Amino acid sequence: MHANGSSQVFAYIVRRLALMLVTLFGISVIIFFLLRIVPGNIVDILFAAAGYVDPADKANLERELGLDQSIVVQYLHWIGGLLRGDLGYSYVSEKPALDEILPRIPITARLAGLALLFSASIGIPLGVISAVNQGTRLDYILRVVSLSGLSLPSFWLGLLILMASVALFGTMPIFNPNPQSFGEALAIYCVPAMAVGFRSAALTMRITRSSMLEILRQDYIRTARAKGASERAVNYHHALKNAILPVITVIGIEAAFLIGGLIVTETVFNIPGVARFLVEAIRWRDYPIVQNLVMLIAVVVVVANFTVDMLYAVVDPRIRYTD
Repeated sequence: MHANGSSQVFAYIVRRLALMLVTLFGISVIIFFLLRIVPGNIVDILFAAAGYVDPADKANLERELGLDQSIVVQYLHWIGGLLRGDLGYSYVSEKPALDEILPRIPITARLAGLALLFSASIGIPLGVISAVNQGTRLDYILRVVSLSGLSLPSFWLGLLILMASVALFGTMPIFNPNPQSFGEALAIYCVPAMAVGFRSAALTMRITRSSMLEILRQDYIRTARAKGASERAVNYHHALKNAILPVITVIGIEAAFLIGGLIVTETVFNIPGVARFLVEAIRWRDYPIVQNLVMLIAVVVVVANFTVDMLYAVVDPRIRYTD
């Protein structure tokens, strides 16, 4: 029985990994071909900026960049290099794409991680408090806060923070990519992280509240109260343990969608991260940078979904590995 259960777990993980690979392959095809469908390329942009077009020079540049080859050949070259760890060269800076991307990943990772931590650490407790105090003044206040978070775009909140900083301190916060201490790093990242994580915290709070209210109406909760269990034990041991399942899904999805919020937030706060760099690369049609950054984001999204699947299988005993 134990061996059979282990084989089912192994098969479950293999199926999920295979699905990840198929998904990433499909995303790579979509990324590559959609980017080529967009009118104009780096050669057109460079010659338009120069104010003249020499057909011979343009053809030579396209040949040097490999843009004169068919789309299928370009795709195979890119995928082959990606599998070898060769991400190509940036068309704009003429530096290896890996050298351009790697220094920016830790910045965005810290910002996204702190935003996700803020979202979970604020959203889940407030959602539980709102559900436990349903119908009270505190519940209404928290619901208004959550609605405000869902309706307030992250870029607008970021602009409000910058305006408040100028009004109160007479200056805008300056981002330092190389903080000297943990305290300095926390001070630098916490404000933009809260700006982008506020909406996620509001969504997490609402999902937690709805899930908690549904669980608190179950028969086994009434049974636990009838047996003399304390309200703390009922709310946090019995109810929250089962209400957390949909919250895990939401947090996983929000971890993936945080990148979209970071694009605007990094631009507003002038943070030299991956998301802001992606916008600049799209504007210049810097194909190697755009392709690799979007693939990186796709990997993050797919891994986040895979992690949620694994957590579900661990937390919820009703999950069948044969599904």
